[in-house]
Amino acid sequence: MAMVMKTVILAGGLGTRLREETEFRPKPMVEIGGRPILWHIMKSYAHYGLNEFVLCLGYKGDMIRDYFLNYEIRNRDVTVTLGTHDMTIHNAHTETGWKITLADTGEHTNTGGRLKRVASYLGERFLVTYGDGVADINLNDLLAFHAQHGKLATVTAVHPASRFGELSIANGMVSLFQEKPQVHEGWINGGFMVFQRPVLEFLAGDTESLEQGLLAKLASMKELAVYQHAGFWQCMDTYRETTVLNELWRTGNAPWAAWR
Repeated sequence: MAMVMKTVILAGGLGTRLREETEFRPKPMVEIGGRPILWHIMKSYAHYGLNEFVLCLGYKGDMIRDYFLNYEIRNRDVTVTLGTHDMTIHNAHTETGWKITLADTGEHTNTGGRLKRVASYLGERFLVTYGDGVADINLNDLLAFHAQHGKLATVTAVHPASRFGELSIANGMVSLFQEKPQVHEGWINGGFMVFQRPVLEFLAGDTESLEQGLLAKLASMKELAVYQHAGFWQCMDTYRETTVLNELWRTGNAPWAAWR
């Protein structure tokens, strides 16, 4: 029987640019609306029926491990009988059926090395993303695109949000002002990748970067296709970006929350 397609989430980095939060917890555990961004990412995949995950843990990985090991009692009503340690868990939550492999991939392992370490958990095709970015990508369309082109890998290209306000100028006057709009000219790697198993053979070890190593190799081999996503995408690299994502969630305008 074929293995279920799994989603690898790189959740072990130090997150140094978000030091206000990551001094105390790993970046994937920084919250949007009271839930870790990691949960939001997983909900996005599960919305498309992709509910088997491999989490590559590293920096403060025990916090992620504890979160999921105690998920049932955190999110359901519980009756505890003191003295006997008997416990009854009531009702249900919408994450029923998630299957999560919590893999210690080392605190200082690079992104490609983390993927190499979890190879034994993966099948012939698998998805990979980062633990700090959300998007309104239709994952069914992404997978269909990957299957159609027949290459070893697909990376999703996105337009990042600008750090600066954008001015449209006509006749010496500002005709349009947009505060930190989405950039429409440049494309960057937004994560949300799909791979065939043979790519794992190109990963050398713990020090290898996924981006400068594997993806660069695949590009040179003409085995890296690009899925261009012009919709919403936002990473959580700074405190300001954390604030933006929380405000979108609070106001009910979170484009990534297709399950809501």
